[in-house]
Amino acid sequence: MAKKKIVILPKTKRILNELGANIKLARLRRKLSAEQVAERAGISRPTLFAIEKGAPTVSIGSYLLVLQVLGLEKDFLLIARDDELGRKLQDAQIITKERAPKK
Repeated sequence: MAKKKIVILPKTKRILNELGANIKLARLRRKLSAEQVAERAGISRPTLFAIEKGAPTVSIGSYLLVLQVLGLEKDFLLIARDDELGRKLQDAQIITKERAPKK
């Protein structure tokens, strides 16, 4: 069975690239080698390098393991936390029932 080709939009690719660069900068600020982070996260060095490049094929769990090693796992909770568009859409669909007339 052939693998499906992942189609990533340019805007999404830029976001992944920035995420990878941020992870790499966090590692370098902590003066940790790629080998140390990969070992502590339980992943291979090539997987870590793929994360630092923003590869879309790396599992989200691997990204989280690296963030955990760097002490940034709580930042993961910020993803989609303030869903402004979703709240506006939800509020737009709220239907208030009309009250019966007072007697």
